[in-house]
Amino acid sequence: MSSPLFVVHVQIKVLPDQIEAFRAATIVNATESRKEPGIARFDLAQDRADKTRFVLVEAYRSEQATLAHKATAHYEAWRVAVEPMLAEPRTRRTFDACYPSSEDWG
Repeated sequence: MSSPLFVVHVQIKVLPDQIEAFRAATIVNATESRKEPGIARFDLAQDRADKTRFVLVEAYRSEQATLAHKATAHYEAWRVAVEPMLAEPRTRRTFDACYPSSEDWG
């Protein structure tokens, strides 16, 4: 069995007038991120009760793949673009995937 995927949840709160701009910029970043060989999954979800809150769910094939991701041009462009849209600093939590096994992630 291979090692578990390294999963990152990034909690983000944006300014109310920046919701659509944030979504658009983040979808571009997510689309490009999903092309990276070290990324198994990269999802964006919006809170149903508070539309200013989002979560990124990122599943990496290794912890080192997170560093490779942060070195990409699309990540840097996203980071610079969305920084002024944030209502508060982003928070990040990391996990080891338990199920499904890393072999089932394709």
